[in-house]
Amino acid sequence: MSSAPPSFGSLGGPAAPGIGLPPVLPYAFARAQGVLIVPGTDRLAIRRGAKPAAVLEARRVAGRALAPETMAEEAFDRLLSEAYATDGLSAAAEAAAASNLSNLVRESADLLDNDDAAPVIRLINALVAQAVQRGASDIHLEPAPGSEAEGAAHGMAVRLRHDGVMEEVLRLPAEVAPMLVSRVKVMARLDIAEKRLPQDGRISLTLGNRALDVRVSTLPARGGERVVMRILDQSAVGLELTDLGLDAATHGALKDALSSPNGIVLVTGPTGAGKTTTLYAALKLLNDGKRNILTVEDPVEYAVPGVGQTQVDTRVGLTFAQGLRAILRQDPDVVMVGEIRDRETAEIAVQAALTGHLVLSTVHANSAAGAITRLRDFGVETFLIAATLRAVVAQRLVRLVCPVCMTEEPLAPALARRIGLPSGLPVAKANGCDRCRHSGYTGRKGLFELITADGPVRALINDGAGEGQLERAGLQRSLMESARAAVREKRTTPTEVLPLFQADVVRTPAGTERAGAEPAP
Repeated sequence: MSSAPPSFGSLGGPAAPGIGLPPVLPYAFARAQGVLIVPGTDRLAIRRGAKPAAVLEARRVAGRALAPETMAEEAFDRLLSEAYATDGLSAAAEAAAASNLSNLVRESADLLDNDDAAPVIRLINALVAQAVQRGASDIHLEPAPGSEAEGAAHGMAVRLRHDGVMEEVLRLPAEVAPMLVSRVKVMARLDIAEKRLPQDGRISLTLGNRALDVRVSTLPARGGERVVMRILDQSAVGLELTDLGLDAATHGALKDALSSPNGIVLVTGPTGAGKTTTLYAALKLLNDGKRNILTVEDPVEYAVPGVGQTQVDTRVGLTFAQGLRAILRQDPDVVMVGEIRDRETAEIAVQAALTGHLVLSTVHANSAAGAITRLRDFGVETFLIAATLRAVVAQRLVRLVCPVCMTEEPLAPALARRIGLPSGLPVAKANGCDRCRHSGYTGRKGLFELITADGPVRALINDGAGEGQLERAGLQRSLMESARAAVREKRTTPTEVLPLFQADVVRTPAGTERAGAEPAP
């Protein structure tokens, strides 16, 4: 049974070894001089090029023998961010409860360099630093009912989304909640007096030497305003296609589709499936300096050097369709549209592909073949879809089992029938340890399926064929097969992939099979 949420002033979940202990050296000194005493150890991390005097000072402050370790600047900066990310969070939360919190507008150039900041500033900076250190994608600040001792008062629950799962990490008292929301609004340049309407903003931050963009959304709710902060780490823009978890056949087919001089390549899946990450990885492959690449996005999540990126702004009439029309007059070779949402955008994308452009985009559908049906629903003529479509990728994200605490167990018969694997097959079991914060999982990878629009598939699209026929003719490897492979290879657990098998019929490239029919070993 899971434990109760941590009380005010404490974070839930055990810290990794050394992380969470107070660093010995002040952050400003460690960053400027390039020396760091790793908390909880006798290691002295030294940034390449650090002065000998700084090393001597670190040893003097430590008052004990230290093992020096010289490292590159990037590795040192990452270690520096991790060591100081959790420093002062509890103290900041406690100070927030006890202080008058009058200074809400002071900015900190670096989130970790905040010794002199007001308590609420230290609190929000520490929350963001902690979220980044944990690898969380979102911070949720939510009005929450208080305890019986607080009567009718409401507090604020702070929850992090890590590897797709929400976890409550902090509970703040009622008097702190509006001040914390106001601080976030100031940082995002929103109207702090407007509490009746939703608002969207953006914050640019620095964590150590890591550049972060934080997308902020506020929403009026019972008991106060909800705030969601999406953390966009700019280092993620360097992902390659090979980093996404594509199998060899799907990777090769997708690269072939991206090498086409014109046509449409679609990525589909539910919200949070990693579609935008896949598109950015594709842009990185295409961004060789010989092409004019333009995008229209809502919002622009990552800045990509060498790519012209346009932000949708419906307040002034700049929709996906309007932006796509405009960038087609900018002589592009490759066009990326953040999402095809309506008939107008779909038709313009098809016309762009017909006139010699390679168009990349996303569409909401449950499968690769479903994306083709979705284009039909938008009213695009079937012969135009057949003429322009090059490939459709469908994807999901699954959590990877922690390699430190993973053990094996035989696959239970009930689960075996659900996911179509032999009963008794050795599979991974998620146990939990300090490294994975007792979740049993660490990190996520994608599961993919891809339909290539070759000759037979184009003929079927032109004839208005159904999803089953399209899958049998063009599906490289289904999501279910990708999930089974991940379970067989012990990269994830059967329960993690089970939602993919909730349908009554499990799809395969060769046809369909009924879920519950256990295959032969």
